[in-house]
This record gives sequence, structure tokens and C-alpha cells, in this order.
Amino acid sequence: MKKGRFTIVVADYHRKYADGMARAAHQVLQGHRVEEVRVPGAFEVPLAVKRALRKKPDAVLALGLVWQGETPHAGLILKAATDALMWMMLRSDTPVLHHLVGVKTEAQARARCLGRLNRGREAAEAALRMWKRKEGGRRGR
Repeated sequence: MKKGRFTIVVADYHRKYADGMARAAHQVLQGHRVEEVRVPGAFEVPLAVKRALRKKPDAVLALGLVWQGETPHAGLILKAATDALMWMMLRSDTPVLHHLVGVKTEAQARARCLGRLNRGREAAEAALRMWKRKEGGRRGR
């Protein structure tokens, strides 16, 4: 079986939650070639994704948690990262799975990063689906 090449970029400012998402992504991608890159926070994720794309992976997963407080800062960070990730995905024609999660409560953070709604797992499952679709297209040519 052919193995996919994936890069997981993790914003580890909120390490407990970042680790939960990364761990879940690694479990889903077990058996494939996976490189993990850690960055300080969500704002640094796009630069790490840009660098990862130079290595031509089959997909890049962008994982992290942003607490939404009373100021607009979190929204600005998420919007800037979202725009940059979309632009890079379209330009590179490589899937970039955006799972920088904005939360307001501890319960939301636990559910989305450590629990049944784990966004790391979801990102990895989506990356595999995109890879399989691409590989299926190559075989059909």
C-alpha cells in the first residue's frame, strides 16, 4: 500500500489542547509518513504551513486553539490565519486542513480538542479522504 506524506502544523500556545489534537491526528495517520512542526501560536501557523508546502506533502493539517475573549484580538488572528491558509491551499493545489479552533469556554475546548469532536482527528480524516481521492485519480489516468 502506498503511504501518504502529511505535515501537521501545531500551534502549541495552549499545549494541553494542542497535544490532544495532534495525538488524535497521528492516530488517524498511523502507517503514513507524518512530520510534525510546532509553532508558538495560531498567528505563526501560516508561515509554517508555507514552509511545509515547499516539501510537497499530500496535505498539511493546521491545528491549534484560540480563546475568544472580550476583545476582537482572537477574531483578528483567526481571520488572518484563515485567509492565509486558504490562499496557500488554492495557490499550491495542496489540501490545507484548517482546524484552528476558536472557543469561548473550557467545555468547548475539551470537546473539540480532547473529546469526541476532536478537530485533530477530523482534520486527519479529511486529509486522508483528499489523499485517497487524489491517488484514485492518478490510478485512473
